[in-house]
Amino acid sequence: MNPTGLFISFEGIDGSGKSTQARLLSDALDARGIDTVLTREPGGSPGAEEIRALVLQGDPDRWSAETELLLFTAARRDHLERTIRPALNAGKVVICDRFADSTRMYQGLSRGNLRDTVDTLHDLMIGIEPSITILIDMDPETGLQRAKSRNTAEERFEDFGQGLQDAMRAGFLSLAEEFADRFRVIDGARVPDAVAQDVWAAVSPHLTCHLT
Repeated sequence: MNPTGLFISFEGIDGSGKSTQARLLSDALDARGIDTVLTREPGGSPGAEEIRALVLQGDPDRWSAETELLLFTAARRDHLERTIRPALNAGKVVICDRFADSTRMYQGLSRGNLRDTVDTLHDLMIGIEPSITILIDMDPETGLQRAKSRNTAEERFEDFGQGLQDAMRAGFLSLAEEFADRFRVIDGARVPDAVAQDVWAAVSPHLTCHLT
């Protein structure tokens, strides 16, 4: 990989505002003339977007945690090959709305106690982690209300209810401790501009090769 490429991921429970913050950071980098790719998971490439429809729509019990894990890993591999790796090799900043940490939570702990399997598959098929991960922390009840208010077709995980959201928040905070070298935890219970300022403060030290 080109050493000037930078990989940033955003994580958080549903409704935390992480997608908004990923977009605001992308806009801020674009305004500074920094070549940026804003992408998402599941998705981010044509094949991965097709898998996204499979895993985010339909009945909550449509897939087992094990099947979900395989589908998400397949989507991530295609995303990596077609979008993330080429952009990093070209020296771009890649901002990804969710990455492997979401799989560690949804399928690894909260849905199926498959953390060891998640990590094994990740090592075999993906093999990279973000340089920095921004965790937008949010009260689970508030986050779930926000997520459900969007009223989209992609609500399969929200339909698991409050219990999953509570477990997800605790799990993400635990991951932030486990991977303290790359995680930055930011309070999402504020107006977006205030959150964005903290995101910029966390990310800007990693942009020394780009802010010239």
